[in-house]
Amino acid sequence: MDAALIKLSQEIGELLKSQKLTLSTAESCTAGRIAAAITAVSGSSMYFNGSVVSYCNEIKRNVLGVSDELLETKGAVSKEVACAMHEGILKVMNTDCAIAITGFAGPLGGKEAPVGTIWIVVGNKKDARVKLLQVDKEREENLTEATISALQLLLNFLKNA
Repeated sequence: MDAALIKLSQEIGELLKSQKLTLSTAESCTAGRIAAAITAVSGSSMYFNGSVVSYCNEIKRNVLGVSDELLETKGAVSKEVACAMHEGILKVMNTDCAIAITGFAGPLGGKEAPVGTIWIVVGNKKDARVKLLQVDKEREENLTEATISALQLLLNFLKNA
């Protein structure tokens, strides 16, 4: 795993431990990469509850509780769906903090958003930060950038909490 990801994950882990917080992820486009980065750190079981990889809308609906109406009107790659995924993972995993991410990594986009459109939400039940990434690289680079951006957003959130 990339050294930058490990460093970010270690910093996040230290903050989670010192603040006695737990973390979970709801990942669509990154398909578990964020969870893999977090759990690459020894001892992460002390603060990482788990992850839901919701690659298809059925999982977003049935596991994370994203409404059909939201998926139909806003599309799976939208700020609103990312926020609903965030709310859902907080409940499902009974966790203090969460990361939710959805997007089109490429090579294909969708009718609601072009390739490289990625929504990230980090936070807790009271406060969440939302970030829109618009990256225009190859799929692998888009996924790497999305993973790093999500971890950096969480790190900043924890430092300012």
